[in-house]
Parts: sequence; structure tokens; C-alpha cells
Amino acid sequence: MKRRDFLKGSMAIPALASIGGLSLSSFTTDDKNVKHITILHTNDVHSYIDPFPADHPKNPNMGGVSRRATLIDEIRKENPNVLLVDAGDIFQGTPYFNYYGGELEFKLMSMMKYDFATLGNHDFDNGIDGFYAQLPHATFEFVSANYDFKNTVLNGHVKPYKTKTIDGVKIGIFGLGVELDGLVDKKNYKETVYNDPIEVATDMARILKHQEKCDLVICLSHIGFKYKDEPNKPSDLLLAKKTKDIDLIIGGHTHTFLDKPIIEKNLDGKDVLVNQVGCYGLNLGRIDFYVTSDKKIASQGKSIIV
Repeated sequence: MKRRDFLKGSMAIPALASIGGLSLSSFTTDDKNVKHITILHTNDVHSYIDPFPADHPKNPNMGGVSRRATLIDEIRKENPNVLLVDAGDIFQGTPYFNYYGGELEFKLMSMMKYDFATLGNHDFDNGIDGFYAQLPHATFEFVSANYDFKNTVLNGHVKPYKTKTIDGVKIGIFGLGVELDGLVDKKNYKETVYNDPIEVATDMARILKHQEKCDLVICLSHIGFKYKDEPNKPSDLLLAKKTKDIDLIIGGHTHTFLDKPIIEKNLDGKDVLVNQVGCYGLNLGRIDFYVTSDKKIASQGKSIIV
């Protein structure tokens, strides 16, 4: 879908999925035995702090951190059980990054109370040392499972995965990054080792679902939604099809505007939600999960214009 066509009518039809064999119509969402978890997400914001100007030809008067913060606050008032995440490329795109080196982006995300983020290729644009220097400004945590940082300054500061329990629902979240060779100067990522994201995701999902006993497994992916000309190149859609135990893939890198999550079947024939909300902070993704006392799950999702 072209961005312009999407923006004309994207208050979004919710996508309904029955991840655990349950549909939303099979129970009432105000049932006290049903836990309601809201996932809010962004990707490829690229240092866009201010709204687009009113005379912008494509995105007039859209986006902006203050508006996103207001939306997030409104949703938290509606449902306090919120997980807020970002799928990478926080940096690079406006003079704010050139001047402050990422400090402003991390401080604003901390004020909005982001929980987790993963690294995109542009998050290395000031070098791995530049990224490391900004970490004190981030109150949220970074996850990346297929970048091996053990011989870099990020060793121990970026975890392969993390878990968080919200209202009794245990959520496991891990990150995946795109191949850096050819996208990022070697001197910027230094001794960072890239590992195959689908192989790594297979292990991560197994650990989170079966060892950590997570009710929901979420992947923050910066590998791209899909590649028409390179169907075997790692992508979110390929990841969903070639793995199991992942409930939601939140994507980035390809600036793909989806008005609602795509539903793919995994290796076990179960539904996986895949979502991405374009770029530049123009949209905020929202996925609502409903988890019953016997751990059956239903969900709905949409993209909200900022």
C-alpha cells in the first residue's frame, strides 16, 4: 500500500487473531478473569522530534513527540497495563541528532516511559562508542539477540532478551538486527558480530516460551518486513513462517506502513502477528492482547495516526 493511500484512511480496521485458539467474540473483554495487555510501538523515528510543517507536501502537520506522548498518556489512562517499545533506527534524520548525538531522543523516550528498544543500523551512525555514551540518558533497556557485543563496550549493556510481568502476564521480549556489513562502516560497529536472525530467533523463542514460561513472546525486529526481489533474505514475514512460539513481531527498517497487523502462520500452523508503522513518528502501533486464566490468547491491532 502506498503511504499516501494509507494515510488517507488509516484509523485502521482492527485485525483479530486467535493466537491460542480463541477469538474475541468468544468472551467478554471486561471479564475480570481476562487480562488486557496493550502493546504500543514505534519504529524508524529517525530523530523526528517536531511535527512536520503545515505546508509539507506529504505529511502536513503530522507526527511530533509531544503528540505521541499525549496519545500514550491517554491510552495509559484507558488501560494501565501498557508495554511501550521501539524497533530501532531511533537516530539519524534531523539536525537534533547531528547536534545532540542521540541525547535528546533517549531523554524524550525515557520521559514517555518506553520499556524496551532494539538497535537499528542507523543507531550505529555515531559509532558504537557514541551509542554507548548516550546510554545514561535512557531509562529503558535495549535488547538484541543476534548482535554479539562481547568484544565491544556494549557487552553486558544490551541483553539478548528480557522478561516483564504485567498484571500477572509474563512477557518475553527479544531483539533482532539487520546485517551491518554493507550498511554500516566497519569502524562504527567495530567487533560486533552479526548472527543469522532466524536461527537466533528459534532459540530465543524456545527459551522464552518453554524455559522462562512466558505467556507472550514478542520480537523487536529491525530486519525488514519483506523483500520481493530477495525472497530468501531474512525478513519479518520469513521469520514468522520459519519459527514457532513467537506471538508478535514488531518490525522496522523497511519503513513499511501497515494499517493493521499481518497474520502469518508459523511452523506449527499457529497465528503470528506482524506489524510495522512506517517511519518518522507519523504513527503509533497498538496491539491489544486478552489473556484468559487458562492462558488462551486473543488480540486485535491497529495503527493510530499521530
